[in-house]
Amino acid sequence: MKSRTPLIFFLFFCFMAITGIILGEPAEVYQKAVTICLSCIGIG
Repeated sequence: MKSRTPLIFFLFFCFMAITGIILGEPAEVYQKAVTICLSCIGIG
């Protein structure tokens, strides 16, 4: 019988990804990336 550990980890990481999306993390990461890029080219 195969181990269920990979399935458990996969389900856990899917749950964490969905939770992050619901809490608005992609928008926050995007905003930080824009700020870093603008400061690198000397605008921000």
